[in-house]
Amino acid sequence: VQLQASGGGLVQAGGCLRLSCAASGNIFSINDMGWYRQAPGKQRELVTSITAGGSTNYADSVKGRFTISRDTAKNTVYLQMNSLKPEDTAVYYCHASIRKDSRWSPTLNYWGQGTLVTVSS
Repeated sequence: VQLQASGGGLVQAGGCLRLSCAASGNIFSINDMGWYRQAPGKQRELVTSITAGGSTNYADSVKGRFTISRDTAKNTVYLQMNSLKPEDTAVYYCHASIRKDSRWSPTLNYWGQGTLVTVSS
């Protein structure tokens, strides 16, 4: 199983970016998907997550600006980031809880390779 993230880049404050993360491989089902970020010198933090049923959770710092969504058929999760601020600068990692093979397989955590988002002031 692999998670492939894309969409990062350089943007001015107030701008927007859309991140994508596609899961591929031997996948039976995907439970939660989400995005974490790690800024220089800081710990990795949860930005947002979405359950298989579509329930979402956001960090207070991004509420009202970021929107997570997923396409179940494509095993893909998206992060629409609007009104970006310099403090949003970080490497963004996608995450997914995936059950391989069958419904009796354990659910394992997988991470994407990280995509850099840089917001200039």
